[in-house]
Amino acid sequence: MIFKVLYQPTKKEAPHRETTKTIYIEADDLVTARALLEAHTPYNIEFIQPLTGKHLEFEEKNSDFKLTEFTNEG
Repeated sequence: MIFKVLYQPTKKEAPHRETTKTIYIEADDLVTARALLEAHTPYNIEFIQPLTGKHLEFEEKNSDFKLTEFTNEG
């Protein structure tokens, strides 16, 4: 399943809408997606949204759509 993740680049500052960033990841479920993000990023996760059907198709057409892959090394 593909997830859209809204995040702040650092956990040290209060979230601001203007600094919210987006990545897309693939995981089996929401719990696994959050675990991957916690293990591999320093991000302050705001929201994780599963993408399916027409919503996934719409996001895939976005020029910023690129799946982020995490390695088992870090």
